[in-house]
Amino acid sequence: MKDLVELIAKSLVDNPDAVEVTQIEGEKSVIVELKVAPEDMGKVIGKQGKIAKSIRALAKAAAAKEGKRVVVEIIR
Repeated sequence: MKDLVELIAKSLVDNPDAVEVTQIEGEKSVIVELKVAPEDMGKVIGKQGKIAKSIRALAKAAAAKEGKRVVVEIIR
């Protein structure tokens, strides 16, 4: 999950070195925290949050294969 979100985020932003992804695992759930440079925040969120929703949908599909639930949080 972490690698997938990191790959997507790095391909979207201008400053890929500032992308940080942390993964917190539970029994049946995973929390993925995505942190990008402040100037790249809009590129990761997108207009009306469409890109953020797409990232969450892809992560959810990957987690479903493993039988887990995933939450993707975009933090500052």
